[in-house]
Amino acid sequence: MRAIQDGVQLWAPSPERIASANLTHYLGWLRDRGHSFDNYRALWEWSVTDLDGFWGSIWDYFDVVASVAPDRVLGRREMPGAQWFPGARLNYAENALRHERPDDEALIYLSEQHGPRSLGWEELGAAVRRLAVNLRSMGLKPGDRVVAYLPNTPEALVAMLAVTSTGAIWSSCGPDFGPRGALDRFAQLEPKFVFCVDGYVYGGKPFDRRPELAAILEGLPTVEKVIYVRHLAPSDPVPLGEKYTVWEDAISGPPVPRDAFHFEQVPFDHPLWILFSSGTTGLPKAIIHSHGGMIIEQYKAISLQMDVHPRERMFFFTTTGWMMWNFIVSALLLDAVPVLYDGNPAFPAPEALWRMVEQTGASYFGASPTYIGILDKAGIVPRERCDLSSLRSIVLAGSPVSAEVTAWVYDNVKADIWASPGSGGTDVCTGIVGGAVTQPVYAGEIQAPQLGVAARAFDGQGHEIIDEVGELVITQPMPSMPVGFWNDPDGSRMHESYFDQYPGIWRHGDFFKVNERGGCFVLGRSDATLNRHGIRIGTAEIYRSLLSVNEVEDALIVNLDLPGGHFFMPLFVKVRSGNPLDEALKDKIRARLRADYSARHIPDKIYAVPEIPYTLTGKKMEIPVRRILMGAAPEKAANRAGMAKPEALDAFIEYARTQTDYRF
Repeated sequence: MRAIQDGVQLWAPSPERIASANLTHYLGWLRDRGHSFDNYRALWEWSVTDLDGFWGSIWDYFDVVASVAPDRVLGRREMPGAQWFPGARLNYAENALRHERPDDEALIYLSEQHGPRSLGWEELGAAVRRLAVNLRSMGLKPGDRVVAYLPNTPEALVAMLAVTSTGAIWSSCGPDFGPRGALDRFAQLEPKFVFCVDGYVYGGKPFDRRPELAAILEGLPTVEKVIYVRHLAPSDPVPLGEKYTVWEDAISGPPVPRDAFHFEQVPFDHPLWILFSSGTTGLPKAIIHSHGGMIIEQYKAISLQMDVHPRERMFFFTTTGWMMWNFIVSALLLDAVPVLYDGNPAFPAPEALWRMVEQTGASYFGASPTYIGILDKAGIVPRERCDLSSLRSIVLAGSPVSAEVTAWVYDNVKADIWASPGSGGTDVCTGIVGGAVTQPVYAGEIQAPQLGVAARAFDGQGHEIIDEVGELVITQPMPSMPVGFWNDPDGSRMHESYFDQYPGIWRHGDFFKVNERGGCFVLGRSDATLNRHGIRIGTAEIYRSLLSVNEVEDALIVNLDLPGGHFFMPLFVKVRSGNPLDEALKDKIRARLRADYSARHIPDKIYAVPEIPYTLTGKKMEIPVRRILMGAAPEKAANRAGMAKPEALDAFIEYARTQTDYRF
């Protein structure tokens, strides 16, 4: 990656791009109704000040499908406990299927086994309705929990829409989860129905998950029905037992006309789906999102922030266990086409996902900075290997985005493309800061807070700060904030998670900075902050610098606060094959950190480890490692079932057991 300074302009939208933007159309619609704004910043200020006016306009602009209109926009304004659109009755699945019509495609699906195939709107709607009718006949009722152990396939999407059309509550994870990881999540919900798969293919290898499935079902005594998808072996016999129904039977039956089908009408805040936090410590938090909150937020986010247009194909690499799956499915709300991919993103070659863009004509592509780093290390230049003429936009999300990563897109993908770093979270199932297509793109910056999101940087005393690093907070309620956590009747766990530091203010848990023009910087988790001599350093800064050290494949850094105001900051690196971590390489690392940042960024010690530990959702496990190094029992510090490679933690446990570098 080429070196580049923060703040360098990398792209500006053409007049044609601005004129065709969904945001421009919305501004014109507002102007006709007496609200005129000169720029995005002015629009954003209105959106976080006049909550009734802004969110009411979103309801009207997107013509939300509801059987009963709301009494007002905002009943209660306080956080937690804001009440949105009281009196409304609606259904997420009904809004998602509102564009059903003959012939047009609804989604595209690819896997390692076969190329793209389309599912039409009529086929999708018919399958959802038949499945929903059959689920109701099996006893599914509003409020029942349904969990899914499924890969990213059309069956998962059909099942989610069918379940939510009945008012039942959906939750899912990928079949790569082991039994403990799945049960840590699903057992909390006491599900009535389970959708599951026999196995999956990843990296060209089949993975039979029937033993894991048996263990999961044994741990879910409340389950009454199991809908079984023969994905790996379509001709294999179905497990015996009255609980089991094969997928083909579950979607069978006479056609159910759309006008004869009843979408369960529920209040705005009725639970839609439950997403889980990464679960690095203790049981994962079961975060409840509502029908109305997801409908109105994702209309806004996908259209106005991401500029996805009807009939455009929208892709983000994800599994069913990550919020981006729920988000990408919501492309249906806008009559856009979600592209589902099941498999290894680098199989059979590192450019596999870019080949998918070529095959599907995708306009919108979502990628993580980690993925971009892998491509860079491998020397992959997508524009030289694939036809990317359809591609208009790339979002970069999942971890902090450096200036170099954004510049890489312009150097290696397309010069005229909107590359928009963003950051959000499972907690709100959307972006918090992200793209504004009418604005320039500057290296190292996220363009702006999203509309309706009062994102600010606070210091430790709760004062807003500009051009200084502080805590990412949200000072006004959003419709997509959780309606609660499952099994948290008094709200204490939710309050502890978001509202314990600043009363009535949402603390997101990220290290954050806003500059004078409204550009945003997310610099890593604030509770993994490196604090040296009172100077707070985001771990993202360390990792950004190490990108230029070719011998380093990956790294993790923590800071330990010791008695007497002392500290110890070790850096753990995974070196590329064939490169020993000798003193020459350590000196190179130290020199790079000093040159890029300051002497404060130089670790006290540097150690080699075979692997860096990550959660199943791709988050670096800085906080559990720090806890282990500070003496916590490993089983209390980290949830191995929530890890991508549990053995990656072993080297850190052994270091903590034998180290002589520090003492408490």
